[in-house]
Amino acid sequence: QVQLVESGGGLVQPGGSLRLSCAASGSIAEINAMAWYRQAPGKQRELVATTTSGGRTTYADSVKGRFTISRGAARNTVYLQMNSLEPEDTAVYYCKANVRPYGSRWSDYWGQGTQVTVSS
Repeated sequence: QVQLVESGGGLVQPGGSLRLSCAASGSIAEINAMAWYRQAPGKQRELVATTTSGGRTTYADSVKGRFTISRGAARNTVYLQMNSLEPEDTAVYYCKANVRPYGSRWSDYWGQGTQVTVSS
């Protein structure tokens, strides 16, 4: 089994910063891309940022220049540094990883989500 656990969410004032973390654990042979998604109330889940195993990154236009995605040295962790936060960034943030468990095929796995609220 593979588990993804996010942490780092919370309440922050507009203009503030938060750093989200996501750690993958379990019977993992390989991890390819990792990504952050978010879902605001009443809206569809949207892609925020991705990073490949080789370090290539992509961002949604709405967060470019404010958010930075990075992988940990152990390669099973991914971070999302969020600066200049806006009320529109309020959402539940989810981590996703493309993983090949031992003895199994590549599959996408999701974390349980962490709430980010930007409000004064």
